[in-house]
Amino acid sequence: MSKSAKGVMTGLSILIALVHIVPFYILITMSLKKTADFSSRWAFPKYFQLDNFSEAWKQVDLGHAFFNTFTITLFAALLLIFVGSLAAYPLARRETKLNKIVYVCFVAIMVIPPLTALVPLYNMVVSIGMINTRTIAVLNNVASFLPLTIFLYGGFIKSTIPRELEEAARIDGASIMGIFFRVVFPLLKPITATILILCCVYVWNDYQFAIFFLQDASVRTVTVALASFFGENTNNLNLVAAAALIAILPMAILFLVLQKYFIRGLAAGAIKG
Repeated sequence: MSKSAKGVMTGLSILIALVHIVPFYILITMSLKKTADFSSRWAFPKYFQLDNFSEAWKQVDLGHAFFNTFTITLFAALLLIFVGSLAAYPLARRETKLNKIVYVCFVAIMVIPPLTALVPLYNMVVSIGMINTRTIAVLNNVASFLPLTIFLYGGFIKSTIPRELEEAARIDGASIMGIFFRVVFPLLKPITATILILCCVYVWNDYQFAIFFLQDASVRTVTVALASFFGENTNNLNLVAAAALIAILPMAILFLVLQKYFIRGLAAGAIKG
């Protein structure tokens, strides 16, 4: 790549970074200002109003919303990793015509917007009496994210894990499940970390389904609680900004912990399909 091309790429990277950093900077400045502070949102506050965070926590009832969201996210992630890896393994290793058709179907489902199924799905959830339950939120998120999970796991297994390891374990008398859990699954750490980040961010930020399925205050998630709080406090955006900043932290911490696996797993999982 020439120096001019590298310069253009560097400039574009900086521009894209700024586009994402600027709103986050404004969010921080707003969350730290007093309600009576009418200075520019670009100006960093001279005095930090840290009480905004404790006040927002109480008013939004973020403790309860965090518990609901964390519970839904945890069980959805565990189910996705367990079911997705088990489904992807035979599809990646046994390249029969049927498996290829199934794999193509999973890939095709990925391009269908989940909201297209909202009306029939909502009617079904109401008819079986699972509205306002965390269980339906877990199952819905698993169903929505499962095709991508299988796609990434399948590509990673095909491109990264040598068959010789499985053949050696088979010669030693290991069963199929034993080979998967003792040999294959431990090697899926990079792509598992990638899926964990993508899944948790997707479930944690889910609003489009949560607003319909989790209407009761007792099962309200962070996104629904924030949306309701914003509607009630349009004149006090400092508290809204503080609440939004608190809601961001768990996923930011998760990404920082698993970031070294993220790019490597995502790139390897998308090599083959």
